[in-house]
Amino acid sequence: MGTKGDSPKNIVIGWLMKRSKKEKIILGVLLFVCALVALKFTVNNPYYTFIGSQGIHFVGIIVLIYKLFSLKTCSGLSLKTQELTALFLATRLSFSTLMDGDIYTVLDLISLLSTLVVIWAIRFKLKSSYVEEFDSIKRSFVVVPVAILAVLIHPDSGYFPVSRILWAFSLYMEAVSVLPQLRFMQNAKMVETFTGYYVFALGVSRFLQLGHWIIQIYETRGEYFFLVGHGNYWLFASFFSEMVQSFILADFCYYYMKSFIQGQLLRKMPI
Repeated sequence: MGTKGDSPKNIVIGWLMKRSKKEKIILGVLLFVCALVALKFTVNNPYYTFIGSQGIHFVGIIVLIYKLFSLKTCSGLSLKTQELTALFLATRLSFSTLMDGDIYTVLDLISLLSTLVVIWAIRFKLKSSYVEEFDSIKRSFVVVPVAILAVLIHPDSGYFPVSRILWAFSLYMEAVSVLPQLRFMQNAKMVETFTGYYVFALGVSRFLQLGHWIIQIYETRGEYFFLVGHGNYWLFASFFSEMVQSFILADFCYYYMKSFIQGQLLRKMPI
């Protein structure tokens, strides 16, 4: 009879562990392509992709709220990431309400209110368990460059000029809002379980968004870049920001999935 160590799962894990870094990268790219193909043939309407992405983000926030009120601690959480998240959600709501309010607006409002609950809990209810020295990235280092980029590169559409800048600002801010949380975990040299769930949920959410972009670009043979913004740099900047956020989270998600497959919870943050 086979032993537990000879199970198919352990055999696959052992085989993967023996691959070189180059082979792992190739396998990762192939897995990403397969996931894109599956996304293309299972989700025909881009509407559902965005709903799924925002829904997964909201689930991640609910996980944080559960942690805060059940365990009564905010250890492992970056207050600055939550504040930046609230900032881009509030910004997106400010211009979306000026345009056509839809289900996206409702989801953003729910996510914003939930994020504000998290911020309140960290700042007041559970302040004693917040480790401020680990939350070392200054807000200005994130907000100021994003604001400058939004003023320089934004959509050239029919909306009010301020709305165009707000639109760009919210998208760029969303791409980098997770940086303080990742830096926090690197400073702490560990990942709290529920925080890991939250960051992984963000990674899945960004994959759906990036997948949508790649599929649309492929299907339109690149013309998708010129459907909004009348051919300026706006869509290129938007696509690049999606890629930036996806790559920021990719490393964490890789180690998270690796530890999950091995039957562990990721405790140590890879440096």
